[in-house]
Amino acid sequence: MKLGIVGLPNVGKSTLFNSLTKAGAESANYPFCTIDPNIGIVAVPDKRLNVLGKLYDSERVVPAAIEFVDIAGLVKGASKGEGLGNQFLSNIREVDAIIHVIRCFEDTNIIHVEGSVNPLRDIETINLELIFSDLEVIERRLSKVGKAAKSDKTYEKEANLLTKLKELLEQGKLAKMYQIEDEDEVELLNSLQLLTLKPVIYAANVKDDELEQDGEGNLFVKQVKEYAEKENSEVFVICAQIEQEIAELEEEEKKQFLEELGLKESGLEKLIRASYHLLGLISYLTAGPKETKAWTIKKGTKAPQAAGKIHSDFERGFIRAEIVTYDNLVDCGNFQNAKEKGLVRSEGKDYIVQDGDVVLFRFNV
Repeated sequence: MKLGIVGLPNVGKSTLFNSLTKAGAESANYPFCTIDPNIGIVAVPDKRLNVLGKLYDSERVVPAAIEFVDIAGLVKGASKGEGLGNQFLSNIREVDAIIHVIRCFEDTNIIHVEGSVNPLRDIETINLELIFSDLEVIERRLSKVGKAAKSDKTYEKEANLLTKLKELLEQGKLAKMYQIEDEDEVELLNSLQLLTLKPVIYAANVKDDELEQDGEGNLFVKQVKEYAEKENSEVFVICAQIEQEIAELEEEEKKQFLEELGLKESGLEKLIRASYHLLGLISYLTAGPKETKAWTIKKGTKAPQAAGKIHSDFERGFIRAEIVTYDNLVDCGNFQNAKEKGLVRSEGKDYIVQDGDVVLFRFNV
């Protein structure tokens, strides 16, 4: 999974990236200090892995991973090349979802590029740049398809879709608001790689004293949540500065620090939960003496395709999947005990893999 962190200059974007990845991306109080996208790979926290690793005395425990990309600050006119706009827009096309950091606090020491704090205006600024960029893509494609449709009727459907999308975007609406009519349109839409189709998670960046109440009472946070609800996006409240402090601590110190702040989880854990929910992802597990590992798949994935995440041979030669739930396996102490108690199921190619399934794939190639 690849997530792009975006936001206007000085909203706390690079500070958040630093804390999530401990990558130490330069963070300074002026626009465009992140000129090249910084990339950090982050392990997905999963307590189940450590338990299984100890149970099997595994040589390696490998968590699922998320790739974060810190994308250069954006200003009005980015789609026309202002600021670092063109670079921003090409980097953002590669991600699975967008984390949009929104400043929801007042601080006279930190300059806001627009001169004042206004989350809805900031969201609109970035959305407009994405819309303008998508319009260029659609207009170029429509020019080609429109000509082809005159002599080849098979292009008519695509030309109609592009025309409707163009009208939608010209109204200032996002492509994700388009009402899809059939499966053909889904395929055509996906082929366009539109920026305004991408799922969005809003990170409402607040002051440290507002974190314990999850931004309750903060008018800016309320505005962001109301906006996100309309477009079916996720919101999580974070204090980028606190996250940076947490990132410097050892595991035990981190727990203690979170408790002192009255928090149950770090911002990274909040973000991962929101990302998995928004993208419809789950993890299944494999365990053994050599390795215990988490594998990320889409909800609804069938056993052969889940096996293909490990290796294409597993999918090609799939015979069956032997499955035990994580809780049953831990209760029984090992796979053999679970089998003797009738808790290991043999599932075929139509089985839909569930979160927390511990799986042993049988295959033959």
